[in-house]
Amino acid sequence: MYKKILKAIKQYDTIVIARHIGVDPDALCSQLALRDVIKLNFPEKKVSAIGTGSAKFSHIGKLDRLENYHNALLIVADTPDKRRVDSVDFSQFSYIIKIDHHPFVEEFGDLELIDDKASSTCEIIMKFLLQTKLVINSSISELLFMGLVSDSNRFLFNSCNSETFALTSYYLDKYPFDISNAYYKLYLRPLSEVRLEGYISSNMLVTENGLGYIKITNDIIQQFGVDSASAGNMINNFNFIKEVLVWVTITEDIKNKQIRVSIRSRGPAINHVAEKYHGGGHKFASGARVASFDDAMKLIDDLDLLLSHYNLEDEVIEDGN
Repeated sequence: MYKKILKAIKQYDTIVIARHIGVDPDALCSQLALRDVIKLNFPEKKVSAIGTGSAKFSHIGKLDRLENYHNALLIVADTPDKRRVDSVDFSQFSYIIKIDHHPFVEEFGDLELIDDKASSTCEIIMKFLLQTKLVINSSISELLFMGLVSDSNRFLFNSCNSETFALTSYYLDKYPFDISNAYYKLYLRPLSEVRLEGYISSNMLVTENGLGYIKITNDIIQQFGVDSASAGNMINNFNFIKEVLVWVTITEDIKNKQIRVSIRSRGPAINHVAEKYHGGGHKFASGARVASFDDAMKLIDDLDLLLSHYNLEDEVIEDGN
């Protein structure tokens, strides 16, 4: 598969790299790293990384302007289904490659490299670069590290294994960069977001089944002077609350006329619930975008029901029945 992807890259003079809507560091870093690798190895090619940016991740790198493309190669990173690809008209492209670490949802690429056991799409790209022996540099190594670190929540998730650490060690050794600076780019945030995090901690509702959730209305967003993505971006900060097994932020997005729902779990798999509401993701880290708070609360009810069944199963196992 790696050789087939490299062959396609060599074949096309114009290459566009896209990813999912609602950018996160793994999606952004994977597409920027691929863009920069291809430019470094094939300087004659026109290579663009496109999509809606985010001020929160502006330290990581800049995206390219959206243009009209013809007879071009499209590489979609970190996205399992076609409808979630950001800023792409698929009819403009002659060939499509998908590189992703989410559970399979939909086939839409001519070539699809999927490893749902990988910690991140950046980890898959690390393997691809090693196998194809493409030239890279320290700035590309830093991008791949940041994407992996972010999606694994600093190596806390079970998706990290010995291969993850071996790859990280190899890239750090062969293409060294300032780790402190990489973490700065990922985690520096304004005081307004820290205060919003305190508001979430103080106002999160927790059900008897261990579901924690909070609604962030546009009034609250304005009160704290943050953007609508801020609450969802900090959801991993609530991983270790003893009384909470599944936690959710529900954020009003006035600009896009939707409600953003971010979901995390330390217990039951929650991606199938997100998929019911036209979202998706990983077993323990998913999201959805719904039309109203009423729809979001239906999702909350489904998650609470899921937890009630999960807790009941645990009780049966503990009782030995």
